[in-house]
Amino acid sequence: MSEPISTSIEQRQGCTVLTVGGVVDLATAPTLQQTVDGLVDSAPPILIMDLSAVEFLASVGLQILVTTHVIVCLAGQFAVVAASAPVSRPIQLTHLDELVPLYSTLDEAIAALGH
Repeated sequence: MSEPISTSIEQRQGCTVLTVGGVVDLATAPTLQQTVDGLVDSAPPILIMDLSAVEFLASVGLQILVTTHVIVCLAGQFAVVAASAPVSRPIQLTHLDELVPLYSTLDEAIAALGH
């Protein structure tokens, strides 16, 4: 059974930051998708998804990242924070980091994208 997923949203220096924790897999993805959908509907100019507290990222999580990137980048910017190997490695192996900017820390992402 999957660990629960946690999400929180905050504004930092002109960026909307979605912090995700726990496991992103088939069981928890609907919760994450619902949160992302709510954020995307508000059309944030800059959305950063901080996955620093994620312990495991399944392929469904990668799909959420791709879909979010496509929608947000129509009128804004999207980036991901992932420092741990269980999260950053799948992103790099699938070359998703060539599509979505990937940062090691939230501070780096905010410095690159924020106001």
